[in-house]
Amino acid sequence: MNSFRHRLIGLPALALLITAAGCSSADDSASAAVPSPGTKATELCRKLDKALPAKVDGESREDPEPASALTAGWGNPAIILRCGVTRPPKMVDPKVAEGGDPSAVAGGVNGVDWLMEQQDDGAYRFTCANREAYVEVTVPKGVDTSSVLIDLAESVKKAIPEGIAD
Repeated sequence: MNSFRHRLIGLPALALLITAAGCSSADDSASAAVPSPGTKATELCRKLDKALPAKVDGESREDPEPASALTAGWGNPAIILRCGVTRPPKMVDPKVAEGGDPSAVAGGVNGVDWLMEQQDDGAYRFTCANREAYVEVTVPKGVDTSSVLIDLAESVKKAIPEGIAD
């Protein structure tokens, strides 16, 4: 009878552990591949990291894993910024410049030029152009892209000078 009593006490404890494990998540943080730019771009990206706003599109900053001065994030699903990325192939494709590729469009927001690429999952990836380092921003489907770019424009202008990235 003693073992039966222990089993009854053990079952509620086990149920509590299963419930607690089911309610908690191991890690809700986003992840982002950290770029590996040259020395000049890395310095500019660190300057940008210090200038970035605490909120983008009303979402608080929650940097992705692994932690790096070259990446930043806001919200969930996360708006992800990566600084020091390589130039996207579509940025130099003459077909894009002529409007021949509907998935890639160039435009400017508050003094920062961007290449916009729609992703297969409905998200948008923006890469700044005409700056000394390439900054990529991925905006999840359903998030106001213009608000995101407006919120980031001053920081990009302040930290990444106009010019051509290496």
